[in-house]
Amino acid sequence: MIALIQRVTHAEVVVAGASVGHIGRGLLAFIGVERGDEQKQAVRLLERLLDYRVFADAEGRMNLSLRDVEGGLLLVPQFTLAADTHKGTRPSFTPAAPPDQGRALFDFLLALAQDTHADVASGRFGADMQVSLTNDGPVTFWLDVPPTTPAVN
Repeated sequence: MIALIQRVTHAEVVVAGASVGHIGRGLLAFIGVERGDEQKQAVRLLERLLDYRVFADAEGRMNLSLRDVEGGLLLVPQFTLAADTHKGTRPSFTPAAPPDQGRALFDFLLALAQDTHADVASGRFGADMQVSLTNDGPVTFWLDVPPTTPAVN
């Protein structure tokens, strides 16, 4: 599973003109599910999301995690993160999980996050979403928990 995370002062997801998820200070995490991903990848990815130290401490160093600052977590499904972009001028989505598997693992990750962390919001799987954010820093990182069985390209 892949997470492209951005430290934000606020972020929001809108679907069909209505806000479906928003947070204040915290992390916006775009989530990609790859072929071969299982629930154990989602569990590990959530641990990393909650414990990754990207917030400044009193000395201005990135030593605090989302848990430490009690920030919001906005999970947004984005299958394009799993694309193979190594060749040509058009992405291949072969490495991405099939939609049913992707939805199931995203839903699992979301439920686990909601059970574990106080402030969790999400986008809507398969929807045309408009995402707005103010990146704080800017601070952006790519987190990857490789599938048990790597995708064959």
